[in-house]
Amino acid sequence: MRRHPFVSLAGVVVVACAIAGGLWGRSALATEDRLSAQYHVFTTALAAVENGYIEKLPSDRLVYNSVGGMLQTLDPHSAFLDPKYYAQLRERQEGHYYGLGITIASVDGEITVVNDVFEGSPAYRRGIRRGDVIAKIEGQVTRGWTSDDAVKKLRGPKGTSVHISVRRTGHEDLIEMDVVRDNVVIPSVTGAFMIGGDTGVVRLQEFAENTDRDLGRALEDLKAKGMKRLVLDLRNNPGGPLDQAIRVANRFLPQGSLIVSTRGRIANSDQDYRATEPGAYTQMPVIVLVNRSSASASEIVSGALQDHDRALVVGETTFGKALVQSVYHISEGAGLALTTARYHTPSGRLIQRPWDGTFDEYMNTPRDDVPERPHAANQVFYTDARRTVFGGGGIEPDKHLAGPLEGFTPSRFGRTLAARQLFAGFAETFSAAGDTRVAPQKHVVGPDFVIDDARIRDFRDYCAGQRPPMKIDEAAFARDVDYIKAMIHFQVDVALFGVSEARRVLFGRDPQAQFALTQFPEAEKLAVLSRGKGIRAGGK
Repeated sequence: MRRHPFVSLAGVVVVACAIAGGLWGRSALATEDRLSAQYHVFTTALAAVENGYIEKLPSDRLVYNSVGGMLQTLDPHSAFLDPKYYAQLRERQEGHYYGLGITIASVDGEITVVNDVFEGSPAYRRGIRRGDVIAKIEGQVTRGWTSDDAVKKLRGPKGTSVHISVRRTGHEDLIEMDVVRDNVVIPSVTGAFMIGGDTGVVRLQEFAENTDRDLGRALEDLKAKGMKRLVLDLRNNPGGPLDQAIRVANRFLPQGSLIVSTRGRIANSDQDYRATEPGAYTQMPVIVLVNRSSASASEIVSGALQDHDRALVVGETTFGKALVQSVYHISEGAGLALTTARYHTPSGRLIQRPWDGTFDEYMNTPRDDVPERPHAANQVFYTDARRTVFGGGGIEPDKHLAGPLEGFTPSRFGRTLAARQLFAGFAETFSAAGDTRVAPQKHVVGPDFVIDDARIRDFRDYCAGQRPPMKIDEAAFARDVDYIKAMIHFQVDVALFGVSEARRVLFGRDPQAQFALTQFPEAEKLAVLSRGKGIRAGGK
């Protein structure tokens, strides 16, 4: 995201033409009068609600909802950020905070670790796992607390400790531990590993202020292990700060290459962003994996590498989010995300897809993702090497293969299993006795374990025992069995061996990823082609 600071114009203009000054003065007064009248309408309505509504309502709630309603009429991404959400947004952008490194939620009244623990965090080092219930904090029973209540107790100054009591499936007694608060770095790279002897894979989960640094370290490590070609996995990556997208793209492009352009109405919104340094990986064949949930910064990177013929893009058409959000701090700890420009790829393509319905429809309706959809003549663009690419919303892959969920295309039944967190829940019960860090081990699950028929039966029993029970659709279960086995394996791997190892194992089962590996001959041709065609000097 990019900020546009307000610049005061007071004192800049001293004297101008008297006639022009008079006209400007009358125009400014007229505008001020209109704004005053409109503001009066708002404040009068606000006062009427505060004074006469059947129930007493907090003033901040009324104002926040009013501003939010106004912004929702503009586009799907302009939004009001209340103090809590604004603080969380800044935290995600900065990529660090002082705490334990866990994501919690109140589940059935209990404070539960609901996502993977950040590797290297204080919680990770102490063996806290997804699915753990934080039953007590400093001796206080947490049942009935909100997640905000728990966060206030768990976070604190760096170096201080907090005592927690953890309830874990498979353990009769609470696990008592002191955890020292520390700087928690939110990882951008959630998988970096070698496939075979020469192929490196890097999974970028999201863009934050530490993304380029983390990617650089991962690439150097893989290069030392013999990497000669790369799969950059941007699937399900929602994006992040613009500067990080530019730096990531810069690693694969020659100095001076146009990476992205922004076009808008306010001052300084029209900008061309170029590679400012010689890229360290301009010769290496690259495949970029994307899907329908790759958005924003992910689309900037994939679009730039595609337009410069520096990478073969494989997967699904991306989400199509290319509105520049300028984030303003307004007052009382609140913020405002306002659309001030649009992103365009080096060939001139507009990444943003159209919107004409409700926000929920825009966010939740899947793209019409087909390999060959019709395009208007004004949506045809060309790469540096004169390959045809298309505008109209999102980045269309060079090689298409559907795979919205971890490279698979499950039925509605399979998607429901994932949405209800049944894979993760079963993995916790299945792996509880095999905790390699904290729990006394009854048995150890090795990384080469197999999801066999017996374990599938256990999973079916687990689904039937849920409240409400998960009814098994036999035909859909049979159709999705490879997906189901892969997801159970993945979640057990996450619980016992960490996210990066889980990603490596899943990559070998992922149909979309395996298809991408077969496309390296095309990526190698592009690498040669890009060396001979030079770089694009400007836009379309």
